[in-house]
Amino acid sequence: MTSRRRVCDRHVVRSMWRRRKEPRWVELSDEDLLDWRICDLGVRIEGSPLEPRIERLFQELESRKIRFRPHCWLSDDWFSPEGVPGIAIPFYMAHSRLARLERSQMLEVEGWTREWCMRILRHEVGHAIDTAYGLYRRRKWQAVFGKSSQPYPEDYQPKPYSKSYVRHLENWYAQSHPDEDFAETFAVWVKPRSAWRTQYADWPALKKLQFIDELMRTIRDQKPRVVSRERIDPVRKIRKTLRQHYAEKRVRYGLDSGYSFDRELLRLFSDAPDHANLPSAASFLRRHRRELRRVVAQWTGQYHYTIDQVLSEMIDRCEELNLRLHRAERVVKRDAQVMLTVQTMNYLHSGHHKIAL
Repeated sequence: MTSRRRVCDRHVVRSMWRRRKEPRWVELSDEDLLDWRICDLGVRIEGSPLEPRIERLFQELESRKIRFRPHCWLSDDWFSPEGVPGIAIPFYMAHSRLARLERSQMLEVEGWTREWCMRILRHEVGHAIDTAYGLYRRRKWQAVFGKSSQPYPEDYQPKPYSKSYVRHLENWYAQSHPDEDFAETFAVWVKPRSAWRTQYADWPALKKLQFIDELMRTIRDQKPRVVSRERIDPVRKIRKTLRQHYAEKRVRYGLDSGYSFDRELLRLFSDAPDHANLPSAASFLRRHRRELRRVVAQWTGQYHYTIDQVLSEMIDRCEELNLRLHRAERVVKRDAQVMLTVQTMNYLHSGHHKIAL
């Protein structure tokens, strides 16, 4: 009884300590929290949900007998900097309150679930190990993936059915640049029990996976050539407020397309005087907004915020044209999903898509 009571007491004390240690901004409203500077948040990886996920990443490297371990730090986005064999992780990943703010501002929290986070971490560690060992300089690497020195494209036309690239992150990301092709292929290779030999059998991408399998065997016991522990844009140096940060981020992932939806909207809804008393198309789209956004995000891999901007333009134009719902909702919802997907893909191909990891 005594030992059980002591264990219980330790849990109570630990819980009380955690409550006392919670930062002052936890209980603030979104509006008040937005006025905090990022450098003043005081967030850390240690003790956050990120800590066990990074440890899991290291265990996956250990299981592949790779000695390299990237250093990780909090910044304002996911990235692995050029010349630095480490991984920057967005600050909102360190606390659930900041994750809620991210969702309210951007409609999603990129990497928040454990599986999603691990997928991104595996991708980023691919970049980090590429930098650490200078793999991209090797002729065989260049023969397999292309030259890392080629500029990142302002836009790229992904081929969804191509079997020359692995499929890991959304948006057929491996097709955007040789560096991303390597990082995506590494991420598939390093994932435990990924069964890549079976999954990619008879795909040209299999040769890339086999190359990485052979390459990692040759370097796994070697010391990295680049050992910089530099942290690019760490949270302690980001002096902008959260309000400024999200204003800039919304511009970056927002919409400035100038597209005309009229022809497609007039196919989807009606402007005929005979239908003037039917439910409005704008109300219909608002009612199904969340579902439409979710489905199209799954199909396209685009940010919810970007899709929502396309939807906003559609809704505004429906009001201006006074469009009405004149067919069965089930049919119109299906067609609206298709239209929204097409418009989002047009936006994707216009050069505004994300190349951020």
